[in-house]
Amino acid sequence: MDTTIFEPAVLGNLHLKNRIAMAPMTRARNADGIPNENNALYYQQRSGAGLIVTEGTAISETAKGVLHIPGLYTKEQVEGWKLVTKAVHEEGTVIFAQLWHVGRVSHTSIQPGNQAPVAPSAIQAEKSFAWGWNENGQEGFVTCSKPRALETGEIAQVVKDFQLAAKNAVEAGFDGIELHGANGYLIEQFLNPHTNNRTDQYGGSIENRSRFLLEAIDACIEAIGAEKVAIRLTPYGGLHELPHYDEIEETYRYLAAELAQRKIAYIHLMDQKSRGSFAIPDGFLERFRSWFTGTIILAGGMNRQKAEALVEAGMIDLAAFGEDFIANPDLVERLINNWPLTLPKRELHYGLTLDGYTNWKTYPESVLAS
Repeated sequence: MDTTIFEPAVLGNLHLKNRIAMAPMTRARNADGIPNENNALYYQQRSGAGLIVTEGTAISETAKGVLHIPGLYTKEQVEGWKLVTKAVHEEGTVIFAQLWHVGRVSHTSIQPGNQAPVAPSAIQAEKSFAWGWNENGQEGFVTCSKPRALETGEIAQVVKDFQLAAKNAVEAGFDGIELHGANGYLIEQFLNPHTNNRTDQYGGSIENRSRFLLEAIDACIEAIGAEKVAIRLTPYGGLHELPHYDEIEETYRYLAAELAQRKIAYIHLMDQKSRGSFAIPDGFLERFRSWFTGTIILAGGMNRQKAEALVEAGMIDLAAFGEDFIANPDLVERLINNWPLTLPKRELHYGLTLDGYTNWKTYPESVLAS
């Protein structure tokens, strides 16, 4: 039964019980932005994973693009997350908090004072959606509002917001943090020249467009140490209207080299083909492995066969599973035993009820119930 993905692994000074990670997934279960006993139960139920990365967690009031998400910028939120980290650690699982700023993928109804979202440039994601309040006061998907460009002097404050959230994460008991640099959110908006037309030190070249990402990484390293800092990236991704550009390969080679020098905990890559966007092209993963010698996690359309092949080939160190973990809290056991997976109900992914959150059955429970 044993294969490499079910064997223990080492992540810096952390010991993982297997090479399976639970990928971050927005669940929007906290009306007040404060995690509670339900969040703790949800993550504890899924603690068969060696590593859990939490849902995207707001670093500030202005970082949000979805209603009811938790944050890590108040004392109350820190206390709430302590329930989660304690529950997960009791199961012998390592847990990182994903720190999130959505940038332009937001809506005025979610922002303080109904102000415009902030972004590298005032370029609207006209075909993308946030989860906010519509003109009738009803909750649901709303077209992203036009953002305003961050002033040069304001960017340092966003970096400080990441840094404070990282400090708060460690205080809350997390083993580390993962910056959300993927899926068309703020960090990736800076990387892409189609969403970043700045003429200051944050635009105009690969080095300048990468500056915000690296400043946020460095601030978090200064606060909690490189071994506790990681990042998620989506090379060749197109979610939230990020077109491809000529310097993609060169950009991620530059980032890989810079992040390798900093000896961060890991880089978490996501292949967006499973999300209806572009796939990571053939050969890129091999090239990225040659640029970054640290721990690499891959998510996106993962199954046991694919995960085993990539880990055994040395292309990745951990395999991350996302949506499968929602409806299968015992996903690791199901993979080990080749038990069938329960299909999730996407209409229940968001919402303030426990339906579709903590009420999914394990495979033995579902057999007994049938």
